[in-house]
Amino acid sequence: MSEKQFTLEVVSGRYAVCQLDAVAEVPGWVSGAVTSVTRTPAELSLICSEECVPRDVRRESGWRCLRVVGPLEFSMVGVIASLTGVLADAGVSVFVVSTFDTDCLLVKQAHLEMAVKSLTSAGHSVSL
Repeated sequence: MSEKQFTLEVVSGRYAVCQLDAVAEVPGWVSGAVTSVTRTPAELSLICSEECVPRDVRRESGWRCLRVVGPLEFSMVGVIASLTGVLADAGVSVFVVSTFDTDCLLVKQAHLEMAVKSLTSAGHSVSL
């Protein structure tokens, strides 16, 4: 059993992780209950509702979002490690996004049931 137990909720909808050129403007179509915009010198990475992404945009679709119920204190150590370690042991790939208040784990729709089962078996609670 994990040392730290967290409560997570499955956010409704399916999400896409998109990649645009590093110098691209943030497009107006980025929307959804969970969105993220991250720019590095190499790319502009977007997470948004998959239904709003134009067909010609490079993307990986079919993600579901598990949000850690927060807010979480910045001083908390091991939040992501305790969750992703469980999922790694179950063979579930994860895309992680952190915000000021919390963390979100994106897992493929096909692995959502396994993710929820693994997290609850490890002592975390997940609401659907």
